[in-house]
Amino acid sequence: MKALISINSLPKVTVALLFMFLFSTNIEAQTKRIKRPSSRVGATNIDNFVRESFDIYDKVYKYDGYAKAGTPLDDDDIDVLEEALAEVTVLTESTPNILSDLDGLSMLKKGKATLQVNKAQKALRYSMKTAKELLFGEKSDDEVEEDDDDDEEEMEDDEEVEDDANNQNEDNAIEVDENISDNLEVISKFDFVPGDKLIYFDDFSQDFVGDFPSKWNTNGSGEVVKLSKAEGNWFQMKSGYNIMYIPLVANKLPEEYTIEFDLFTEGLDNKTSSNALLMVTIDDNNGFKNGRDYAYAAIPFGQYGAFGIRVRNMDPTNRINNSITADIRKAVLNSPHVSIAVNKKRFRLWVNETKYIDIPQFIYNPEKIGFLKFNLEGLRDGQDRVFIGNLKIAEGGLDLRRQLMAEGRVSTNGILFDSGKANIKPQSYGIIRQISQVLMQDGSMKLNIIGHTDADGTDDANLKLSKSRAEAVKQALIEVYKISGDRLTTEGKGESKPVGDNSTADGKAQNRRVEFVKQ
Repeated sequence: MKALISINSLPKVTVALLFMFLFSTNIEAQTKRIKRPSSRVGATNIDNFVRESFDIYDKVYKYDGYAKAGTPLDDDDIDVLEEALAEVTVLTESTPNILSDLDGLSMLKKGKATLQVNKAQKALRYSMKTAKELLFGEKSDDEVEEDDDDDEEEMEDDEEVEDDANNQNEDNAIEVDENISDNLEVISKFDFVPGDKLIYFDDFSQDFVGDFPSKWNTNGSGEVVKLSKAEGNWFQMKSGYNIMYIPLVANKLPEEYTIEFDLFTEGLDNKTSSNALLMVTIDDNNGFKNGRDYAYAAIPFGQYGAFGIRVRNMDPTNRINNSITADIRKAVLNSPHVSIAVNKKRFRLWVNETKYIDIPQFIYNPEKIGFLKFNLEGLRDGQDRVFIGNLKIAEGGLDLRRQLMAEGRVSTNGILFDSGKANIKPQSYGIIRQISQVLMQDGSMKLNIIGHTDADGTDDANLKLSKSRAEAVKQALIEVYKISGDRLTTEGKGESKPVGDNSTADGKAQNRRVEFVKQ
């Protein structure tokens, strides 16, 4: 006869471990775990959707039972659950696109894909329910259905069909536009106006290729590079959770300012994660961890679905944490220009000439929040690459029209041109649009447009370039905004009237400017 072991006879450590095991099992196993599919369908978009759904599910499932057990959450737990909730929203929005992909599959594959998509949706429903219950106390009587693993296993051996589908999906990358900025109707309505007082500028021209840029700080790694398909120097950031890249701005940003930068990407395709993001954060400190008060917008790079731009703030009374619809898949493949305007609490964001975000009460504490940070997450190491260029931060950005009407003169370095040329960059049309509005309001006004350059190049070449750029602005006012040409004159000053130090990137940026003078 086997002897029964009394708990009292066990060593204290053993008893403690036994109770810990029993208690933790009760917390962690309230709901039967949904089994992740062990094989792929062979259709890239569907496989990515299933994989990422279960990645989110794994994050949330470890909190299963916390609500029933009354286990408290710490700050890191709250961050994980809030991020998971935002990710669920993004993936759920992409479900109609995923379901439409089923139509092109064979009967056998469609059956397997349907099972896996249903299972992924079940995992997403669980993740949303559990995250909301823990974060907001929202109760739900809905139970996650148990799996029917037998149905999946019947489909698991279709290796040959999988390989065929994988080969077919290699060529499914989104088609690249040759020129995404040639629509005058779009740029004529572009209303971003950059600040008129330069705070910070970095085009990485002062850095050696291979070095970390001298005007930035990080707790990770990165380097300045040259690209075969883009001019100038670019900063390649590395992807990683909580790896911050911080431009070394001397002081806290004012309550009204603008941020602009260019992006260049390589390697993005249908396997790029929906969680591949560039987070642009405005924080109350310039350290490597987020402070108590911060807000961010996250630009997506995923290609297999239209993933929106995530926005989040820490407003204790009106928390914002959601995804705003934005199909920018083609844009991020074509070196987009990102523009951000912060006017006290209001936050706006444009990608190229399209405004995607305009939240009037986003920066809830503008007197505190004033440090800029970048963070890349979700990129495949060695495959997905993201570069940033021409970062510009400037105070102001509200309205040049009143200054021109009151003072009869306005100078701006926000009208940008291709390097060494007189081609106006599309993101400059917000300023030109404001100038046209002044001319429309005052039909008797005439303007002289004066171009200025930095000191790179010869005096003669810069004089010629400044004249050409002034003339290009005149032609934009005539052709895009229908201003009569007899109201506009032009001249060029070349490098002869500098307002900044031509030996620095900041100074050169200040010197490349256009003036409008009432005649």
